[in-house]
Amino acid sequence: MTSEMIQLEVVTPERRILKEVVEEVQIPGKGGYLGILPGHAPLITELQVGELSYRKGHRTSYLSVDSGYCEVLPDKVTVLAEKAERGDEIDLNRALSSKARAEKRLADTSNPDIDFVRAMASLQRALARIDACERTHGNS
Repeated sequence: MTSEMIQLEVVTPERRILKEVVEEVQIPGKGGYLGILPGHAPLITELQVGELSYRKGHRTSYLSVDSGYCEVLPDKVTVLAEKAERGDEIDLNRALSSKARAEKRLADTSNPDIDFVRAMASLQRALARIDACERTHGNS
């Protein structure tokens, strides 16, 4: 591995999603998106629901991630996510259905039984999955 590269590993409780040497990583940190390049200062951050991207050469790849933590070292980024999916693994129709269900729940303001925090989290997850899927297929 050269000094212009960084190892990226993304794991969930179920499996290792990715282990690859890359040039750049963008992660959805709790306070906003972080751009990580080789030689980055060490840090640990909480993840928010969002889209993780990484670049190798002229190709950028995308994953959706849902909660967890990220450790950054000068030569390695380790993402421990509650859930993560590669853009090419995401079922776009299922993600679009999830988005529609969440939007319907959020629009029903007269129903006291709706958990709006949970519905908003569901919408954010669906949007991250849709974005990762669409960018992956638009990037091919």
